[in-house]
Amino acid sequence: MKETCILLLLLWLPLSLAISNQTLNNSIMTMPGCPAKCGNLTVPYPFGIGLGSGCSIGSFFDINCNTSFTPPKAFIGTGNLEVINISDTKVRVKNWVVSRCYDAFGAVTLENPVSLSLRATPYSLSNENVLTVVGCDDMSLGILQSYRGGCITMCSDRSELSDKHCLGIGCCQTSIPKGLKVFVTSLETYENHTKVWSFNPCGYAFLGEKNSYVFRLSDLSNPHIEERILETVPLVLDWVIDNRNCIEAQKFNNFTCQENSICIDPDSGFGGYRCSCSSGYVGNPYLKPGCQDINECDSNPCVVNGICSNTPGGYHCFCRKGYVGDGKKSGVGCILLHSNIPPQHSTKLLVFPVVGASIGLLLLLTVSFWLYKLVKKRQKKKRKQKFFKRNGGLLLQQQILANKGLLEKTRLFTTKELSKATDQFNESRIVGRGAQGVVYKGMISDGRIVAVKKSKLVGQNQLEPFINEVVILSQINHRNVVKLLGCCLETEVPLLVYEFLPNRTLFDHIHDERDDFTMTWDTRLRIAAEIAGALAYLHYETSHPIYHRDIKSSNILLDENYKAKVSDFGISRSISIDQTHLTTQVKGTFGYFDPEYFQSNQFTDKSDVYSFGVVLVELLSGQKPISSNVTEDERSLVKRFLTYMEQNCLNEIFDPKISEHFKDEEISSVANIAYRCLNLNGTRRPTMTEVARDLEDIRLSRRPTTIQRTSQVIDTEVGGLTPLSSISSTFTINDNSITTSDTNPLSYYNV
Repeated sequence: MKETCILLLLLWLPLSLAISNQTLNNSIMTMPGCPAKCGNLTVPYPFGIGLGSGCSIGSFFDINCNTSFTPPKAFIGTGNLEVINISDTKVRVKNWVVSRCYDAFGAVTLENPVSLSLRATPYSLSNENVLTVVGCDDMSLGILQSYRGGCITMCSDRSELSDKHCLGIGCCQTSIPKGLKVFVTSLETYENHTKVWSFNPCGYAFLGEKNSYVFRLSDLSNPHIEERILETVPLVLDWVIDNRNCIEAQKFNNFTCQENSICIDPDSGFGGYRCSCSSGYVGNPYLKPGCQDINECDSNPCVVNGICSNTPGGYHCFCRKGYVGDGKKSGVGCILLHSNIPPQHSTKLLVFPVVGASIGLLLLLTVSFWLYKLVKKRQKKKRKQKFFKRNGGLLLQQQILANKGLLEKTRLFTTKELSKATDQFNESRIVGRGAQGVVYKGMISDGRIVAVKKSKLVGQNQLEPFINEVVILSQINHRNVVKLLGCCLETEVPLLVYEFLPNRTLFDHIHDERDDFTMTWDTRLRIAAEIAGALAYLHYETSHPIYHRDIKSSNILLDENYKAKVSDFGISRSISIDQTHLTTQVKGTFGYFDPEYFQSNQFTDKSDVYSFGVVLVELLSGQKPISSNVTEDERSLVKRFLTYMEQNCLNEIFDPKISEHFKDEEISSVANIAYRCLNLNGTRRPTMTEVARDLEDIRLSRRPTTIQRTSQVIDTEVGGLTPLSSISSTFTINDNSITTSDTNPLSYYNV
C-alpha cells in the first residue's frame, strides 16, 4: 500500500506542476481580473476588453466586445474596425470594399468610395497589404499621405482572362510602403463599363493582406464577391506603444517593457516601440512581473549520460563521471573514457589525441578556407559573367564594335568601381528613389561626382531596347539633357552612371514653400524654354527620334547654375522615323500623361508635348497637377486651367509669387502655348520645335521693344475624345488637412 501511494505521488507531481505552469502562462497574458477572450478572439495585454475598463494600456488598445452577435465580435475602441486576430506586432481587422456599378448605358447605379484614417493612433497600415482592383474597365487611385499610387485593369473579352492571375487583365495589384496612416481610395473608369457590361457590370478595389485574395473569373460578375473578400482578405495594421523610440521612452516612468524583456524599434521610421521577451524567457513583456524563465531542461536537451542544469535564460549540460564532452544533443555529447585507464591518468592520456586532432583540424580548416576562397572567387567571376550576359553586355559590345566612336562615349564601369564610388551602396548615399530605381551619389576614380542609378530588373524582352537606350543616350550631347557617362552590367540589376546635378528637381523648387531659391518669372520662362529645346532636340535632331514618355517637373533636374536638364529616360524609347510606338501597357505618371495615349495605347511625339503642357501650367500657377484638398471636379490642374482659359479668367490661376514680375502679353502668350499643348486631339498640338521657338521669341521680346497684345482665337475643338474629367490621376494628400475620419479614427468612412 505504501509503495502504491508513493507511485501515485510521483505521477501526480509533474502533472500538478504542468497545470500550475499553464495557469501561470494564462494569467499573465491579461491584466488581473480582466477577461482574456471575446468570442473566439484571444485578447492579450496591452490590449484589453472593455471601453475604459482599465484592462488595456490605453484607450486606443481598448477592445469593445459586442455581445449582441453570436459569437461576440471585437472592435477597436469606439470605431467600426472589427478585430480578427491580434499578434505581437500586428492586428488583422475586417476589410472593406470600394465598389462602383453601372447599367448597360454607362450610368452609375451604385458607388461606395471609402476612406480610413489612423492619425493620432498607435496603428499604421502594414506593407503586408496590397491594393487590389478587380474589373475590366477600372483604375483605383489611392491617397496614402505623401505616397500616391494605384493600378489599372482592362480587358475586352472573357477569353483574355485566366483564374488566379492578377497581372492587369481583369485584376491588378500594387504594393504600398510601410507606416502609412491615411488611406483614401476611389474607382475611376474610362468607358463606364459600356463595352464589358455583359460580363462585368461593376468594378471593385480593396486594400488587404497580400496572397490572401485569389482572382476568379466569376468575380467579374459575381454579386457576392464583396462577401467573399470580407471573409477571406483581412486588412493588416502594425501597432506600437507610444510615439517615442526605445532610447527616448526609457527616460520616462511609463516605459512599458518589464523584467527580462527587450525594447524593439519598428523599422517604419515613424516612432513608437514594442516589447519582446528576452531569449530563454516567455510570457507577456508588458505585464509585471515580466517574462518568466523557461526551464530548458524540460525539453531534455542533454544526452543520456549528461546532466542538465537550468540557468536564467539558458541551461548547461554536464557529463557524468567517466565521460567527457559538452553533454548536448546538439553538440559533441558525452564520450566514454577507456575503462582500463586509471582515472588519474585518463586526463593526461586524453591530451595527446586531443592535440593531434586539433592540429589536424587546424590544417583541414586552413586548406578548406583556401579552397572556399578560390571557389567563391570563381563563382563571383561566373556570376558577373552571367549578369553581364543577362543584362545585354554582349549586345552592347556588338554595338561598340559596330560603331567605334562609342568606345570613348560608352564607358563600362566595373562593380568594384561603383561599389567604391558609393561606399558599398550605403543608404546614406541615396539621393532619390523612383519607379525605375534608386539613385546614389558617388565619386569615381577621376574625381568626378556622379549619380549612380540602380535600375529594376531588365526582362529578356527588354534587353535590346535597354541597350539601344544606353547607346543612344551616350551619344546625346545637349546642354539641357542629363549626360549618361556609362553603365555597369556585372550586377544583378543594371547600373547607369550620370552626371550629378546638385540643385534637386523643378518640382521641389515650385512646390516646396521652405525652398530658399526664388522662382522668378524670368527663371520660369528660361527653364520652360530650356526644357522645350531639349525635347525638340530629342524628337527631331537625333539619328532616331527619342520620345521621353515621362515628362514631369520631378524629372527636370537643376544644375549648380539652376539650368534645367531633362532626366530619367527609364521608359523612353527610340523610334524609327515615320513610326509611332504601340504599347500593351500605359506607362507614365498620372496627372501628366496624354489622355489620347491612354485611350489608344499609341505614343507619339505629341504625347510628350501634352506632358510638357502640364509642366508649363505648373510653372504658371505654382500648383500641383493633382490636388487632394478640393472637390472632385477641381482636382485636375489641367481641367481648371482650360476652364479659366475659355472663360478668360487667367488671373485666377497665376502664381501670386510672379504676379509683379511679368507683362500681361508675355504670360498670355505662354498660357496660349500651354493651351495648345493640352489640346485633347494630338494632331492639333504644336511640335516641340514650334513650342521651343515660340518660347524663345517671348524671351527675346523681353528686351526693350514694342510688344502688341496677342488676340489670337484658339480652336477649342476636342476632336471627340473623352473629356479630361473622365481620365483618372494619382494625387497626394495634405497631412495638415483635417477630414471627417480624423475626428473619430479607427473607422471606415464613405467619401
